[in-house]
Amino acid sequence: MSNPLSPYILWFEEVGIDDVGLVGGKNASLGEMIKHLKPLGINVPNGFATTAEAYWAFMKENNLNAPISEEISRYQKGEISLKETGLSIRQMINKGVFPIPLAEKIRSAYSELSEKYDVKDVDVAVRSSATAEDLPNASFAGQQETYLNIRGGDELVGVCKKCFASLFTDRAISYREEKGFDHMKVALSIGVQKMVRADKASSGVIFTVDTESGFPNVVLINGSWGLGENIVQGTVNPDQFFVFKPFLNDDKKRPIIEKIKGSKELKMVYATDGENNTKNLPTSMMERHSYVLEDEEVLQLARWATDIEEHYGKPMDIEWVKEDSTNQLYIVQARPETVHSQQLDGIFKTYRLHENRAPVLVKGLSIGNSIVHGIIKHVHDITDLKDLQPDHILVTEMTEPDWVPSLKKVAGIITDFGGRTCHAAIVSRELGISAVVGTGEATKVLKEGQEVTLSSGEGEEGKIYKGMVEFDVNEVDLSNLPEPQTDIMLNMATPESAFKWWRLPVRGVGLARMEFIISQHIRIHPMALAHPERVNNEDEFAKIRKLTKGYSDLEEYFVDKLSSGIAKIAASQHPHPVIVRTSDFKTNEYADLIGGNEFEPDEQNPMLGWRGASRYYSDGYRDGFALECRALKKVRADIGLENVIIMIPFCRTLTEAKKVLKQMEAFGLRRGENGLQIYMMCEIPSNYILTEEYAELFDGFSIGSNDLTQLILGVDRDSAELAYLFDENDPAVKKAIRDVISRTHQAGLRIGFCGQAPSDDTDYAAFLVECGIDSISLNPDSVINVIKKVYQAEQKRST
Repeated sequence: MSNPLSPYILWFEEVGIDDVGLVGGKNASLGEMIKHLKPLGINVPNGFATTAEAYWAFMKENNLNAPISEEISRYQKGEISLKETGLSIRQMINKGVFPIPLAEKIRSAYSELSEKYDVKDVDVAVRSSATAEDLPNASFAGQQETYLNIRGGDELVGVCKKCFASLFTDRAISYREEKGFDHMKVALSIGVQKMVRADKASSGVIFTVDTESGFPNVVLINGSWGLGENIVQGTVNPDQFFVFKPFLNDDKKRPIIEKIKGSKELKMVYATDGENNTKNLPTSMMERHSYVLEDEEVLQLARWATDIEEHYGKPMDIEWVKEDSTNQLYIVQARPETVHSQQLDGIFKTYRLHENRAPVLVKGLSIGNSIVHGIIKHVHDITDLKDLQPDHILVTEMTEPDWVPSLKKVAGIITDFGGRTCHAAIVSRELGISAVVGTGEATKVLKEGQEVTLSSGEGEEGKIYKGMVEFDVNEVDLSNLPEPQTDIMLNMATPESAFKWWRLPVRGVGLARMEFIISQHIRIHPMALAHPERVNNEDEFAKIRKLTKGYSDLEEYFVDKLSSGIAKIAASQHPHPVIVRTSDFKTNEYADLIGGNEFEPDEQNPMLGWRGASRYYSDGYRDGFALECRALKKVRADIGLENVIIMIPFCRTLTEAKKVLKQMEAFGLRRGENGLQIYMMCEIPSNYILTEEYAELFDGFSIGSNDLTQLILGVDRDSAELAYLFDENDPAVKKAIRDVISRTHQAGLRIGFCGQAPSDDTDYAAFLVECGIDSISLNPDSVINVIKKVYQAEQKRST
């Protein structure tokens, strides 16, 4: 059946992804989803689009082509500024009148859409989509305008004219100049889509790839209360969810690997009076302390996102809304992700700060993966963007789309508000600019003209250091690396950096240190959460209440945080093994945790005191170890990451080993059940003296050379006076290592090495290869050099 609205109007179901030149990328994508993905159960609101022909009809009716072309020519000759050019052209368009046939067809389509939803004047979102805006190699956030909660034919036609004018925003003109598009050959299509009202519900953005590292196996979902414009604009710090893609279709697994609660201070809702159609309201305390989505809703959105990605065959940038009256989820936009999908494969660049004591001034979310020096420049509005210098680092509450032409000139961006999908984050990635967003206080803390180092190259947390801290940049072509037989694995301390290293050619994580997750993410002593009634210090208890806000069960706070951190590390290397060492704090380190003083003795020599395995079955820590085991069980059984291997540190005797294994069974972790492997750190002389006996109790070993060296040589590794005696190359230490590797293999077990030595000295890695080690676990920044050394050692050994 022919469309009586053509050639000016097309319903979304009449267009597809091949129609970008006709209706622009946004509208072509909506049509593609309605035709091909709505039948799969993905909810997409209906609507229609004006065509490029409608735009040209408007231009012809008002004789605008020649005067606009003249203004563009004057700008290109330098006779007028960008601001003057954009303002002049937009005024011309806004003074124009719609051809009557076009205006009537817009009204007619709107009436038909209202009938479809059985509403007199249906509420619609009106979005501008340039015919080249969303091409994979020509995409930019927020070039044209969007108008929400538009009702009635007259209001819609008026907004459509504003959309046409927005083809010539300053940022759009600048972008087309940079990309080499002919301004007079780019048209604008207007998408008119049924609004999904979310006054009492939520909305947000989805990426089907980690936005910072390009890690492809996760879906990132951001969400806030109300309409989603606040997330895009960076007005709020949203909730964040990471979902592990490979497990999404397994009903027995719930692969949400991370949930971070945003502050969500504002929500955008419908306005019923005044000129504006929407307004921002403060959120309630309950809203701020609640997640905007239930777990099942997170998983549903993630499944839809992967279906969309599979259909398009590329990573996607998607917008979602939850309707407040029905609690139904909807997808309202989808376009290709345009940063990581265009990166060259094989090229891996890392940044490393030199050892420094420079204070951290502010922290936020890191955007990109780099480090830069710069001078602070405060920006309150567009007038502050004059006289920008290449070494300026802009500090602002949040960026505005009109600033984009100026932003490409600066070294970095820092914002008070915003999450990973806000305007500042998107623009920074597109332009390749370092950024730290959502600091909360940068505009108050950082001073105009101050010299700083902006670091977004240390993981998820971005930091602003005082002064110019020196750093190194290393670029490696991974495609040219050899492939050694020895398993090269990572030592990993924190989950923030897990996705950062996914491109490295390693075969898992040889040591994930649980205590770092506890100290940096949980911060509270496990026993203080298991027995809060024993925390007598009111200041400490106040800190506990603040950190666990929203948790009625304090133990769940520990389990959630720890399982999330472990899951993120395990997901980054799945299906390769990830060996997670249970907590190995010393008593003085445990005491430094919030509430820790109530539970820790004062020891003369904590290095040789109540640490490792001896804690797990003791009355003083058994309930804390139970929480560790619950978190590990959640990662393996609930989330489904069965590549996690558990490793027990500092196990002094065979009797102790048996007690720990029995205790783990009581807490639901039975060796061999559901493929669970339990390793032991080999770091005490008794461990290698009784190798065969320990091999009957465990599935593998990992050599911890730091403790092994101190106990063989009798040297406290923390002693500055004896530092000259601490040497992992000592013949006694090397003899023990060679011996335990050989005897472990004779017992039929694997043995790896997770000590510091090979990360610092590639010759030590060669020594381990000569001994026949199965795996070497390294600090990430030493992987490339050690791979080359290990391969050479293997070749030498085979000849």
